[in-house]
Parts: sequence; structure tokens; C-alpha cells
Amino acid sequence: MQVLENLNWRYATKSMNGIAVPQAKVDYILEAARLSASSSGLQPYEILVITDHKLKQKIKPIAWGQSQITDTSHLLIFAAWDNYTPERINNVFKYNNEVRNLPDSTTDEYRNKLLSSYSTKTAEENFNHTSKQAYIALGSALIAAAEQRVDSTPMEGFDAAELDELLDLKSKGLRSVVILPLGYRNEEKDWLVNMKKVRTPKDKFLTVI
Repeated sequence: MQVLENLNWRYATKSMNGIAVPQAKVDYILEAARLSASSSGLQPYEILVITDHKLKQKIKPIAWGQSQITDTSHLLIFAAWDNYTPERINNVFKYNNEVRNLPDSTTDEYRNKLLSSYSTKTAEENFNHTSKQAYIALGSALIAAAEQRVDSTPMEGFDAAELDELLDLKSKGLRSVVILPLGYRNEEKDWLVNMKKVRTPKDKFLTVI
């Protein structure tokens, strides 16, 4: 029941008070995202952790002037691979086999199947897939943040091309997908803080077949 209690507690915080989140809590949230599920275990995304206030100020207008960008403690940028490449896929399998003390040939069949599958798709099609994987990690981060009683606000409201340019993501083969500010709610200024949580009723949300 604790997970449900945490999810009932959290909401998309509209105003933050600028108080710093202890690094141990941030590390916990980031580790939850790192341990998150992903298709074939490829983890085709990275997380940039922004704490520099001057950089946050540059990001704010790119993110439609939303106050959480500069009032947050830590700003997480989820950035997905811009494409699946043989080098990236091979590196993941090589690392996995090294950690598990397995010969590379152990996973050759599955690795080659992935290489063949992704090579038939365009870079944009592959990016659509990698971005979905980043959202799975985002979900894990949201739940972990709620457990730590750290407020968060998943944001898609930003100009991805501008943010990519500012952070030089293209040089890393990445594209920004979603932003997650971590901080603490400003109860005096946040109009949503005392609102009742509303979700789709179960009878309209669930279909049991």
C-alpha cells in the first residue's frame, strides 16, 4: 500500500520554493531511473542533471518560462539516443557479457536479431522507440521521488531543438525528450497544492477480459 500512498501524495508541482534536495535523495531517484526497465535492456537514453543556476536561467525561456525550471533544486533532462546503431547495440551486449562473465557468442543470436530489426527502420522511427524507453525511466524516477517526499513535475512543454542546441546533445547522439524538476512545493504560491487528486474512475479506466 505504501506505493499507492506515495502516488496519492505526489502531484505535478506548479511552484517550487528553491530549497535544495539532499544529494542522497537525488542519488536515490537517479538510481531508480538507472535500474528501470527498458526494451532488451539497451537503456537507450541518458539523464543530464542540471544544478547550475545560470544554465537553468538559459533553459527557462526554452521551457515556456515555467518557474519550476529555475526554482527547482535539480533539473533532470531525459535525453534519448537519436538512433540505434550497431556500435551502440554491440557495446551494450559487450558490457553485459563482461559483467556476467559470459562469452560474447552467448548472446550473438539475439544481438544479431536486434541489429537486423533496427537497421530496417529510419532514424526517426528508432528515436520514437528510444524516447518511449526514456519515459519508462521517467516513471521510475517519479515513483522514487514520491517515496522520498521530493516533489517533481514531468515537463514536455519546451522547445526540444533549442534545448538540444544549448546542451550540445547532437554531438552526443542524443535528443531531449522530457524534463523533470526535483524540489519542494511552495505551498503559498502553488494553486494546485490543496486540490483533490483526480484520476479516471476505475470502471472507465479498466477493462477486464
